[in-house]
Amino acid sequence: MESRSFHVQYSLVSVLLSLCIASIIAVSMICGHHFDRSVRISGAELYQYGPVSIPLVELRSKVIAASDHHPINSNANRSSHLHRHLHINELVNQTVLRKIPKPKASREQELEQGLARARASIRRAVWSPNRSSTFDDDVSFPGGSVVYRNPGAFYQSYLEMEKKFKVYVYTEGDPPMAHDGPCKDIYSIEGRFIHEMENGAVGRRFKTKSPKRAHVYFMPFSVTWMVKYLYKPLTYNLTPLRDFVADYVRVISSRHPFWNRTRGADHFMLGCHDWAPHASAGNQFLYNTSIRVLCNANTSEGFNPQKDVSLPEIYLYGGNVPSKLISPPPPQIPRPYLGFFAGGLHGPIRPILLAHWKTRDEDLRVYEYLPEGEDYASMMLKSRFCLCPSGHEVASPRIVEAIYAECVPVILSEHYALPFSDVLRWEAFSVRVEVSEIWRLKEVLMAVPEEKYRWLVENLRVVRRHFELNQPAKRFDVFHMILHSVWLRRINLRFA
Repeated sequence: MESRSFHVQYSLVSVLLSLCIASIIAVSMICGHHFDRSVRISGAELYQYGPVSIPLVELRSKVIAASDHHPINSNANRSSHLHRHLHINELVNQTVLRKIPKPKASREQELEQGLARARASIRRAVWSPNRSSTFDDDVSFPGGSVVYRNPGAFYQSYLEMEKKFKVYVYTEGDPPMAHDGPCKDIYSIEGRFIHEMENGAVGRRFKTKSPKRAHVYFMPFSVTWMVKYLYKPLTYNLTPLRDFVADYVRVISSRHPFWNRTRGADHFMLGCHDWAPHASAGNQFLYNTSIRVLCNANTSEGFNPQKDVSLPEIYLYGGNVPSKLISPPPPQIPRPYLGFFAGGLHGPIRPILLAHWKTRDEDLRVYEYLPEGEDYASMMLKSRFCLCPSGHEVASPRIVEAIYAECVPVILSEHYALPFSDVLRWEAFSVRVEVSEIWRLKEVLMAVPEEKYRWLVENLRVVRRHFELNQPAKRFDVFHMILHSVWLRRINLRFA
């Protein structure tokens, strides 16, 4: 009896177990294709819990990986495969359409973006070249603005410079050959710029203590003081000058990353001494790549107007402009002499000038030495045209002195890139005579009509402000024009 009861119970358990297994198999067969389906997040579900933090590239890789699991080839599974890819494509589309925040721009990118905006604003500032303009209380352009290549573009560029331009001045080096320079006599512009840039109230507005905020980097060494303290007279050995420059670049490039980042393309030096170009050859990238601000702007000796800046040579006798040139006489005061020059026989051009005209004409006063009782400034103020021949090198302080005296400069030079030529139209306030035409100099000057002469003098009064050294510096003076020339070269640099 007990044995039979046991068999009955065993049979019931077996039946129930078989039914359970059959039910599981049936459910699996009916619903099995749902277990292969990829997880889908709808648009509502996606944003219900906030933005997904998986980066776009990583999210795409996860989706593509999920699609690589291919099921067994059957009609049901092909349908499942199609459904899965529809969901995947939908998810990819949702991912692409999402707004992914842009990564924050680096400091360098921000600087370049600011320069790009400045370039765009300058391009938009297109003015008629003959338009008479008054931009604000401090800036007026009489005479139809003819002295400027494009007055509107120049003014807009100048404003952008005032708003944006930042200069980092390297602290490396010791005086007197760094952070110092001559502030009087013929190379005074060299020291005046260094001192204004480092210590002047206006210079500090452009100067930044943070090199990462700088658009350009200034190397404040003085070539004139190098010549004074390193050069051995009469040896004509310029190696000590080149060695100093090479050492200076080596120091700043080893201490800071900025030189190596651009190979010096956003760095500049300033030198008024005749040998400044030779000193800059101490480093090949300084010579070929950096912005060199030079008085000796000789295009036949490596000066490149596209990247280098021509620096006006200003002779400060005892540190000041001659008092007679500060306020020249009014235009109605007659000037009895057609032209004037006095100077020594050095360089290739002056001997030609003196050979043809020295003390040979009462109207064209040409001297090697001034007659007793005459002074240079007074003779300029008595002359309609002031002859400005090059000496050993192309630059001459007589050009700026002629502008001060409202005596039309006569440029007698070869291969000279005139200062601020990217902004100023020198033909509007000067006369250029080829060296080969010096023999007929009087004929050329006599042929200038009176009306044109008056027009040239009027334009001299317009450009004078751009060649004045002020303490403190004033808007549009020579300090600002030098900076603006550097600024123009920097905004035209585009780094990869």
